[in-house]
Amino acid sequence: MCFSLVNKYNVAGPRYTSYPTVPYWNVDKFSLKQWKENLKKAFEESNTTEGISLYIHLPFCESLCTFCGCNKRITKRHEVESPYISAVLKEWDLYCDLLGEKPNIKELHLGGGTPTFFDSKNLKILIDGITRKAKLADNYEFSFEGHPNNTTETHLQTLFDLGFKRVSFGVQDYNPIVQKAIHRIQPFENVKKVTEQARAIGYTSVSHDIIFGLPFQTEAHVAETINKTKELLPDRIAFYSYAHVPWIKGNGQRGYKDSDLPTPSIKQNQYQLGKKLLADAGYYDIGMDHFALKTDSLYTASVSETMHRNFMGYTASKTKVMIGLGVSSISDSWYAFAQNVKGIEEYYHLIESQIIPVFRGHILTNEDLIIRQHILNLMCHFKTSWIDSDLYFEEIPEVLSKLKEMEDDGLLKKELNQIFITEKGKPFVRNICMAFDLLLQRNKPETQLFSMTI
Repeated sequence: MCFSLVNKYNVAGPRYTSYPTVPYWNVDKFSLKQWKENLKKAFEESNTTEGISLYIHLPFCESLCTFCGCNKRITKRHEVESPYISAVLKEWDLYCDLLGEKPNIKELHLGGGTPTFFDSKNLKILIDGITRKAKLADNYEFSFEGHPNNTTETHLQTLFDLGFKRVSFGVQDYNPIVQKAIHRIQPFENVKKVTEQARAIGYTSVSHDIIFGLPFQTEAHVAETINKTKELLPDRIAFYSYAHVPWIKGNGQRGYKDSDLPTPSIKQNQYQLGKKLLADAGYYDIGMDHFALKTDSLYTASVSETMHRNFMGYTASKTKVMIGLGVSSISDSWYAFAQNVKGIEEYYHLIESQIIPVFRGHILTNEDLIIRQHILNLMCHFKTSWIDSDLYFEEIPEVLSKLKEMEDDGLLKKELNQIFITEKGKPFVRNICMAFDLLLQRNKPETQLFSMTI
């Protein structure tokens, strides 16, 4: 990777799990009433044909990982489990009452926090409570995030029996120095054990999350981690760039200095090395930070161009409706976004008051919907087109002007009314999307809102 390109394009930019991105939501024009109306409209349009997705946020962790930017509550008191699950199920009841007919669940994902903080019996109560009021779509997919240190065989078996066939384990890095810095001590043996247990039980997709750009991390550390990962050959790998966002309240990124982080050029070398090692092992680059074996459903979705991206990341199929349950969860009706309150106590209060616990959101304009589709095309398929008049917008000439330098640098190719991201340009997909981000172009932030793109 040319260091001059890294220096040129290493700017703060969104990861585009949504468009508009959260800092550009028009919260002043949003209301809970509007959210309910937009959700009901999208649900009626798509429940029978597409089904819906569910994301359930389980925020509790026993210890703080200092690389993490997620919403979480650190505690060793497991008596918090039952009240939280009760509240989530009451929130689900509120949505089911609003929608009027049984939701047809296509995807369900348990995220965190640490979902395996919860006892398997309580997780069964949660999932039974969800499915009791819903139908399951054909070829539905249930997945969860497991911590290798506390995911037990009982967790795996219980969730498998409830319909879960995919699990992702957070590995991050196997080097002890890096693990100490990020407060995530987990030996390779722990990851090996849960990976093999999941496969023996019958899970059809096991994923590992690996991060580059961590404090004190070197290229040798990345190579060591990926070489160990190749011994287990997970079905898919998320090879994430560490998002250094210490200004976000409560994210826990402390215990190391900015100077302890790899420089942008070293970080890019880590990515290029990791990408090569993954390719050598049979993994295909299917989207930003994501790699999969040919046998995995995400690879199949990538080839068939049915892969989708939302607040859960990349998914193998698209649903117009995604409902987020639990604190800080974000929901998507395609026409609108809505985020739940972040405090557990406030969440409990609103649920007990029979109020859907949304505190902010955004109603998408026609322009938003067009730009959203372009960014989805780029993030999921590394190309987009405005041959279809429905995807044309007046600022196309300005966007192409902004992309000219990237075209000259070989990051993309432009043809009549369409662009294609080159192999060289894939690491810069966020930068290319930023040229389409009209809200970002019109309102350049005065302070840093996003992590660096490289």
